[in-house]
Amino acid sequence: MTESHDPFDEKAATWDDDPAKVERARVVADALRDAVPLGPTTRLLEYGAGTGLVTQALRDAVGPVTLADTSAGMRAVMQRKVETGALAGARIWDLDLGTDPVPDERFDLVVTVMVLHHVPRLEPVLAAFAELLDDGGHLCVVDLDAEDGTFHDEGMDVHHGFDRDELAGQLADAGFVDVTFRDCHEVERDGVTYPLFLAVAVRPPRSGGG
Repeated sequence: MTESHDPFDEKAATWDDDPAKVERARVVADALRDAVPLGPTTRLLEYGAGTGLVTQALRDAVGPVTLADTSAGMRAVMQRKVETGALAGARIWDLDLGTDPVPDERFDLVVTVMVLHHVPRLEPVLAAFAELLDDGGHLCVVDLDAEDGTFHDEGMDVHHGFDRDELAGQLADAGFVDVTFRDCHEVERDGVTYPLFLAVAVRPPRSGGG
């Protein structure tokens, strides 16, 4: 496998130094606590976890946690947090659901924060989330509402946020039900405010109980 440059590698070491990112993780974690049932047996997967800030903020409310990120730099930061107890007992995966096989595991909650707008093709990733969730499990997506393309530098190959109705349809196509949206937070960048949504979707029971 050829090594590719991940722009997040060089940002990883100082990611947590930004108080806005820490505050966003706290606000998102509070919204998740309010939106879905959590408990000591809740198996959590955070996809595109970065340095694990959201899972850190949820750690006391859930059970086993797994954090996936494609950036080696971000995974190194998370590994140090595991060793220091900030992410006690967490597993760390190098996983890209757009290209990698779906792990043969099940979770009760999949969380992905400010990740999907970086995913070129949503369909296989959303389908993988559905496959990874146990019956009745929840997918929680926090991301940008549709924006005018100014959130990222020009030339970046990203989605310019999401239209909520369109994303709801894509989640339904992936097999999710009970899709709801709520306002979650906002990001200030260069004097512009970009609102974020929290989408919650449920993995219905598999046919035949399998």
